[in-house]
Amino acid sequence: MHATASDTAANELPVLNGTRLRLRGIETDDFDAFYALHSDPQAMRYWSFPAWTAREQAQAYFETACSSRDPGRMLCWAMADIADDALIGAATLCDIDREQGRATVGYVLSRDRWGRGLAREAVSLMLVHAFDTLALRRVEADIDPRNEASCRLVERVGFRREGLLRERWHTAGELCDTVMYGLLAREFVRDA
Repeated sequence: MHATASDTAANELPVLNGTRLRLRGIETDDFDAFYALHSDPQAMRYWSFPAWTAREQAQAYFETACSSRDPGRMLCWAMADIADDALIGAATLCDIDREQGRATVGYVLSRDRWGRGLAREAVSLMLVHAFDTLALRRVEADIDPRNEASCRLVERVGFRREGLLRERWHTAGELCDTVMYGLLAREFVRDA
């Protein structure tokens, strides 16, 4: 995987180009696809909040995602199909702490795109940016242990399982555990 970032000003969100997808800023025209993604109960099964059931629920979250372009705190990207630039998922590098050299990665992909390695491509693009551009030394992932596909994804790029946090999330009336994964820059499996 060779990631290329477009030229951006210091406080703008970089566009990260991969082989099959592009990580770009979330735009106002993406609202319908963004809502469809976050209202799919299967896609949202293991998130820290339940799938939306009304468009009004999406508005504040969407506005935050559109404006989260602060490389010192949080970077929210649209996963876009490189062929037509349509939003097919979302990717986030959040809890960025430059002083401590760490951040957390998150992602969600439209169900009709599962099983094609696209989420893995998006995670790899974010990791290249985190380690090479932001010079972080550690990236973490917080994953529901029942989400076996996501656990396998992060393990393939070098993340190590570091612990289980029991009943960490209360989502949709259900108590959920978290498996914490960590990846050090020197452990990152590039071009995975």
